[in-house]
Amino acid sequence: MKTAIINTPLGFTEICGDENGISKIHVLNEETEISTKIPQELKEAVSQLQDYFKGKRTDFSFKINPSGTDFQQKVWQELLNIPYGKTCSYLDLSKKLGDVKAIRAVASANGKNPLWIVVPCHRVIGSDGSLTGYAGGLWRKKWLLEHENPVKQESLF
Repeated sequence: MKTAIINTPLGFTEICGDENGISKIHVLNEETEISTKIPQELKEAVSQLQDYFKGKRTDFSFKINPSGTDFQQKVWQELLNIPYGKTCSYLDLSKKLGDVKAIRAVASANGKNPLWIVVPCHRVIGSDGSLTGYAGGLWRKKWLLEHENPVKQESLF
């Protein structure tokens, strides 16, 4: 497994993967050394993440290979269907997966998403529009949602 650490506006981010795809992207809660050499297997992911943070990319096309249960994989696959700049609720996600009673299981799978930003768990909010739990911290979730959907208000004066 190859790893690289990059700096993002939300903190140091570790990217892990191999020739089968990227298996983990997560933000670190402590400062660390940024990778000076990016392994070939990770270069496309690093490039696309940097473009995302620069506002030049709204989706990702590199190969992913997250590890999880069948149910988690199903939830993560559904997360990929939430468009850039949009949100959905945990209840909506449960309905799309065919079982409104599975809302807690869906929320749990969402929280175990190993591919930060790429599988957009940050786009899932409470039914009342609230920013509910986020493994990376609610301030990061808020930042990501604002980054993807900045308020474009014209000046009145």
